[in-house]
Amino acid sequence: MESAGAEWGRAPPEAVRGHGNIHAVPEPFVAYMRVYEPLSSFESPRQEQLAEALDQGAVDPVGVGAREQNRWLRSQLSIRPRLLPGEGIDGTPQGQEEVLALDPEDVPAESADTVGPGPLVCPLDIRGRAAAALVGFIGAADPPLRTAALTMPEDTAKSKASAVVNEMSDSAVHVISSTWTIPLPWFAVVDPEQRVLFEDSHGGVERVYWRTPMAEARRRVSRAHTVTRNTLGDEGPPKILRETGRWLERFHPHSAVELDYGGLVRMMRDEDLRADTSAEDVHAIVDAMELGHTNEVAERYEALREFWAELAAHERYN
Repeated sequence: MESAGAEWGRAPPEAVRGHGNIHAVPEPFVAYMRVYEPLSSFESPRQEQLAEALDQGAVDPVGVGAREQNRWLRSQLSIRPRLLPGEGIDGTPQGQEEVLALDPEDVPAESADTVGPGPLVCPLDIRGRAAAALVGFIGAADPPLRTAALTMPEDTAKSKASAVVNEMSDSAVHVISSTWTIPLPWFAVVDPEQRVLFEDSHGGVERVYWRTPMAEARRRVSRAHTVTRNTLGDEGPPKILRETGRWLERFHPHSAVELDYGGLVRMMRDEDLRADTSAEDVHAIVDAMELGHTNEVAERYEALREFWAELAAHERYN
């Protein structure tokens, strides 16, 4: 999957000291695709662990990126730094699970598609996602950056992080993420008409997301993959759609899928968010490919490329 986790550069200690304020550092520019499964679909003892986390209070999805970033920073700046958030000094998992939660009634669905029973939960899997991101960072970052960011020898960090990733091989992570932009094929998962713009008390856009039943998400991804593969071959968007479809197949069929702009809303103008037609354009491109309307495909793709390229350019500036 095209995904990325937390950024691994260090921050000054004063950035995370104080009284637990998760907004002490800027929220990372990360978008998310999440799966919420029925709590009843988990096996023991995971079901009991998630139920306990739910009883303690679900995490607010607004600002969840800053919360995760803050947990990583605290793990690095502790008296004895941890390699990953959510683990003890000895590297074993530590602390309570954290979850997002949904009511099935909050998921728009066609009458034939079942969602639930509730509650629906999305484990944040912070330790495992951080481990996967660290493995990717070690493989892609320049040596000086790796040296500055890591608190232990590179080979040791990679070995320990890889071991955590291998621990998760029998289960699917419930959250995948993308920094600075959104892979355009992700929009094929959702119904363009079901977008939600959540405003803050001042009328500014605070959150943008879509939700859809798992059954609908799988149907849309399967069709989009078939159409784009017939037009473009196996690489590029068809590959992302194939991997997305395989990821979705690993979850309970009565789950819900959520595409959330996350921290990207912090670097986008409200007027751009309100006028954004990315989901409509991606679906129209798939329709046009199926009908052989190459001019429409080219026009809509160029508009999407320009819209998202401006945002992606921020990564080069940083």
